[in-house]
Amino acid sequence: MDIRNVAIIAHVDHGKTTLVDKLLRDSHTFRDNQVVAERVMDSNALERERGITILAKNTAITWKNTKINVLDTPGHADFSGEVERIMKMVDGVVLVVDAYEGTMPQTRFVLKKAFESHLKPIVVINKVDKPSARILEVIDEVLELFIDLGCDEDDLDFPVVYASAMNNTSSLDPDASTQKPGMDPLLDMILEKIPAPSMDKEAPLQFQPALLDYTDFTGRIGIGRINRGTIKSGEVVSCMRLDGSIKQFRIQKLYGFQGLNRIEIQEGYAGDIVAVTGLGDISVGETICPVGKEEALEMISISEPTVQMTFGTNTSPFCGRDGKLVTASKIEERLFREVQKDVSLRVNRINNLEEWIVSGRGELHLGILIENMRREGYEFQVSRPRVIMKEIDGVMCEPYEECVIDLPSDTAGSIIEMMGNRKGQLVTMSNTETQTRLVYNIPSRGLIGFNTNFMTLTGGYGIISHSFLDYRPMEKVNVGERTTGVLVSMAQGQSTAYSIGALEDRGSMFIAPGEDIYEGMIVGECNKDMDLAVNVVKAKQQTNTRSSNKDMTVVLKKPRVLTLENCLEFINEDELVEVTPEHIRLRKKILDTVERKKFDAKKRAENEA
Repeated sequence: MDIRNVAIIAHVDHGKTTLVDKLLRDSHTFRDNQVVAERVMDSNALERERGITILAKNTAITWKNTKINVLDTPGHADFSGEVERIMKMVDGVVLVVDAYEGTMPQTRFVLKKAFESHLKPIVVINKVDKPSARILEVIDEVLELFIDLGCDEDDLDFPVVYASAMNNTSSLDPDASTQKPGMDPLLDMILEKIPAPSMDKEAPLQFQPALLDYTDFTGRIGIGRINRGTIKSGEVVSCMRLDGSIKQFRIQKLYGFQGLNRIEIQEGYAGDIVAVTGLGDISVGETICPVGKEEALEMISISEPTVQMTFGTNTSPFCGRDGKLVTASKIEERLFREVQKDVSLRVNRINNLEEWIVSGRGELHLGILIENMRREGYEFQVSRPRVIMKEIDGVMCEPYEECVIDLPSDTAGSIIEMMGNRKGQLVTMSNTETQTRLVYNIPSRGLIGFNTNFMTLTGGYGIISHSFLDYRPMEKVNVGERTTGVLVSMAQGQSTAYSIGALEDRGSMFIAPGEDIYEGMIVGECNKDMDLAVNVVKAKQQTNTRSSNKDMTVVLKKPRVLTLENCLEFINEDELVEVTPEHIRLRKKILDTVERKKFDAKKRAENEA
């Protein structure tokens, strides 16, 4: 059977996963009576809730007696490491571009990686049914992007399919009225334009994992394309390790892919994508060869982390109330298990402390890990995200990002001011009748804590996207720190309506009456640039004098509800987020009010000196 290996790449929310959905249905991969969820490739609960793809996934469909291995890739910059490695597994890419938004930062990033690997592109202009679609302008934008990225001359005449993945319609004509049901034009285009992989079955085996999975029973599972030769279940092979050593092992199980299923097979051939078990610590970029015929493939580069956080055991007075998994050994075991399948993640234990430095590709990358652990019953605390600095030629450098902002024109002024305060450098600015697009280069730390204020200032209509640019000399100023203080509880107990009502003019509250509070817990945001120790558990003094009903009624403002991402953006260096299965609380690192005031006074004196 012929094979085609293709990756679906795009900026976030341009419709990759929905398109794969329709390809699976139109190729009759599912039974006619099979009940299948929308965006079936987003199998993780968090992926379905957020409407994003977090992990790259592969599936296989059959079209006109040809097996098409399709890899659905993440669109978020935080998961770009997955995209880079997938380019080693495919011979072509389907670039999906939104018919209104056009080319975005992540479009540029993933396409650049595809061209570096000399992959054949097919362009899909998606969402052509939108009233605001700019089909011909977007085609011009894609062409300009191809030229900017220095693609091969042949690729400038790229094939284009016009589609509405949501409606499952497509055509080869930019006129939206020519859309017909089904994705047949795209499937036919893949067979015609994407080259078949090398199918040299007789040569010595070469197999290189580009993705990892993990189970407690088999350890790591290496997923990749067979570069040449044949691989068989049960045979003894050599693994050429990243450190240059060679380790022999027996292939315990061999898996192929069909639809959404990973199926056990006895033999895999050159050109196909398979999964291998048997070596519990197999790594991305290693090469599996026959014993005595070791020949390594080119190494796969893995992007370095740019953001890190400190994870620690929960040290609050409420430790152990919600979660079952609270000890250092359980948390460490879980973190190192995550490293087994996520090669973009780094975990390092801090000596003599129950704390770990966890480094990843961005706030979202680490936020997803925190949320998954919380749902699994873990209880722990995390620090504010901070960017990873690098020393280059004796100069301390920090990561910069290209940031593209689309927003209503009447809100542009406040966003330009905010970006300026965060040391953003305006590159270009363009306008339509009602919308403005701003392109900035900005330090990565300037984007930490940015999103909440951004959505408030744009009334929820702004769209921001960013991707890593390079390392530049570090700015010697505080960038992205919160400028307001917080309201910190000075006592433990249950919050009361009486005390909250008396404090409402001091700032906005995060808590409601009747909540359990401990000393050092952050209960609100102060409306001044200083922290304020407050008593939110004080009850009204009871007297034997009768009060009118008016005196007894307290009307409170609704408290601000913070999500996990909001909390991570909100906290400063001297604060932590306490994460449990039931609660997400903000707290100071030093809980004792007197000790904290002494520490703050000492720090102020040092800064003034």
